[in-house]
Amino acid sequence: MTEIDVDITSEMKSSYIDYAMSVIVGRALPDVRDGLKPVHRRILYAMFEQGMTSDQPYKKSARVVGDVMGKYHPHGDAAIYETMVRMAQDFSMRYPLIDGQGNFGSIDGDPAAAMRYTEVRLSEIAGEILTDIEKDTVDFVPNYDDSLKEPIVLPSKLPNLLVNGSSGIAVGMATNVPPHNLREVAGALTRLIDDPESTLSDLLEEMPGPDFPTGGYILGSSGIQSAYATGRGIIKLRAKSVIEQGEKQKIVVTELPYQVNKAKVVETIADLIKAERVDGISDLRDESDRDGIRLVVELRSGVNPEVLLNQLHRHTQLESSYSIINVVLVDGQPLTLPLKEILEQYILHRSEVIERRTRFDLNRAEKRAHVLAGLLVALENIDDVIKLIRAAESPGEARAALMGAFDLSEEQTKAILDMRLQRLTALEQGKIRSEVADLEVAIARFREILADPREVRNIIKQELSELVGKYGDERRTQIIEAEEEIDLEDLIQEEEVAVTITGDGYIKRQPLTAYRQQRRGGMGVMGAEIKSEDFVTDLFVATTHEYILFFTDMGKAHWLRVFDVPALGRAARGKSIVNLLSFEADERITEAIPVKSFDSEGFIVMATSKGQVVKTSIRAYSNPRKGGIKAVNLRGDSLVAARLTDGDQDLILATAHGKAIRFSEGDVRPSHRGSMGVRGISLEANDEVISMDVVRPGTALLTVTRKGYGKRTELSEYSPHRRGGKGMKNIDPRRGDVVASRTVSQEDELMITTKDGQMIRIPASDIRIQGRATQGVRIMRLRPGDEVAAVARIN
Repeated sequence: MTEIDVDITSEMKSSYIDYAMSVIVGRALPDVRDGLKPVHRRILYAMFEQGMTSDQPYKKSARVVGDVMGKYHPHGDAAIYETMVRMAQDFSMRYPLIDGQGNFGSIDGDPAAAMRYTEVRLSEIAGEILTDIEKDTVDFVPNYDDSLKEPIVLPSKLPNLLVNGSSGIAVGMATNVPPHNLREVAGALTRLIDDPESTLSDLLEEMPGPDFPTGGYILGSSGIQSAYATGRGIIKLRAKSVIEQGEKQKIVVTELPYQVNKAKVVETIADLIKAERVDGISDLRDESDRDGIRLVVELRSGVNPEVLLNQLHRHTQLESSYSIINVVLVDGQPLTLPLKEILEQYILHRSEVIERRTRFDLNRAEKRAHVLAGLLVALENIDDVIKLIRAAESPGEARAALMGAFDLSEEQTKAILDMRLQRLTALEQGKIRSEVADLEVAIARFREILADPREVRNIIKQELSELVGKYGDERRTQIIEAEEEIDLEDLIQEEEVAVTITGDGYIKRQPLTAYRQQRRGGMGVMGAEIKSEDFVTDLFVATTHEYILFFTDMGKAHWLRVFDVPALGRAARGKSIVNLLSFEADERITEAIPVKSFDSEGFIVMATSKGQVVKTSIRAYSNPRKGGIKAVNLRGDSLVAARLTDGDQDLILATAHGKAIRFSEGDVRPSHRGSMGVRGISLEANDEVISMDVVRPGTALLTVTRKGYGKRTELSEYSPHRRGGKGMKNIDPRRGDVVASRTVSQEDELMITTKDGQMIRIPASDIRIQGRATQGVRIMRLRPGDEVAAVARIN
């Protein structure tokens, strides 16, 4: 054996390219001419060969699969059968190419029955793809073992690529051609034939967009125009639903977006109800039957159905995106084609098919006319012909005598010798002369077609018109303007709500009126039913139309609309926030800020436990990603506070050991997201920053300890310093470490929460004003083992 040195890099590149092209050409991408991949083409051709046309009885699917695999497609029987099944599903194909009998699966994702149980035959419209294949209209090539011939493309009178679409994943590329309405495709083709200079706008008048077998809606036309102009685009699909009024309001879904599994939609809605991400549904039923889809979502009383439907669109596949990728094979090469080029390629293919068919018919007609001309010569000289034949000693001698006597060709002579005596009757002679006359007309027509390309184009138009007459139907998918989408915010009443967040990551919102005002020293009301090991860490007030900007201990920022926070009862525990936001493991929220708009000139100022301060523009947080965005570079630190400012205010930092420092926000230069910031306070050993607030005119500094003591101190007692100092005494630490320090006014109210979930709402004016060095007064009586966890200010 001879060894050859080969460069491994070059060999790998060459081999992989060969493999990739094999997949692209031989498996994954459709041909632009007939819209079929090799496996689809082989199935249709094998069934045609077996005579399994629409007017013949059904045959077992296993028979077709075996024939296709044995003759043309030596891959897996499962792959062949799955392809056959899809071609028979009316929810997958706009115009199914196989007429199936038996269980061929469902829109719920149920699999088809085994191939030994189902039966198939070609659908009537599939016959239009194979019409004239026997007339030398397409080229044939050897099959995989060189024992048979198979077509490299089908004649395809039907513009199958556009009407049924195609999808597939090749190596390094994919295709996703959507289905369309036959009437509209035929209209666009006709217009392009009449005016080859037609623009995209002209074609859109005839063919406004895809038409999916499952109906539904397409939102807007910008994605369609992009796809038709460039070959790529994204369209948004939405289910068709109606709101039924009655004893109970119902949302009834009657049509689904293309390729959406109905059973999974029901399962997703059920999961949303269970996880309390969607509130207001009392019952969910699937009442679909053979007459169509009917998903019933029954609503509780008082629920706005438009709001709930919009939530279902956002959280389920009742609204989905469809990527149009018109990657097809043109002369064996993968190309991304805009709509006009796809139409032009179909017209070129059909022109070639019609020319080849006409040439075939012309040759056959001329051969037949040639033979009949010889028969007429024989009939006109029948006595001499019989005499020559009787005088000949052999058929060969008779053939030679006839050819020499009457100047006949070998084919004509053979026809004369094979002629039966009944052809000598006057009636038969009349039929021959009539057939000759008809052939002369046909031959003239065939020659006319071949001589004039306009005649070929007219035939294409005529055949498309016949297809529309036989198979054309109404559009199923409606195209609606995207602006008609409901603005959820407009449907939700703006009101103030209290939002609570627990240490275990549960969140909820409640109307502010759920808490009655009490006097200082009261026991409070149960604000949340919380596990003994969980506790409330944050509480703030916002309106339902605002955003909540969340900052976590890992220095990340997330945001959420307030109306997306579940509205639950006062005693409810809340909903796990991990179902609303995407957090990393062990990431927890340390601050939440209500924000009306991200277009303002304000700033977000953040403080870390080690005393660092970071200042960034509010606009830097307007486009958060799913997993959050980096707000500050911590490097072993943790974020403890964040505030919304106007850029020209004083800030005050407070520490757990009772220290505080006040400095101007102007001392902190703005920086980009993800910076480390500057030093705000120099900490003593084991101390840490626990809060930061903005100094507001007419306010005092509220300080609350874990043991339930607190006080208000005039801000004038905190003289401004340069940032980075050690600060001054804020409270006597004998009443416990400081848990919160906030600026409050006489009109403000406070909501104080303990680890066990007790909540109290009191006026800030009930808390005595004292000096910086005092211990404070009892604000809230605590149960044994309980302690204050969070303090919220209500303006």
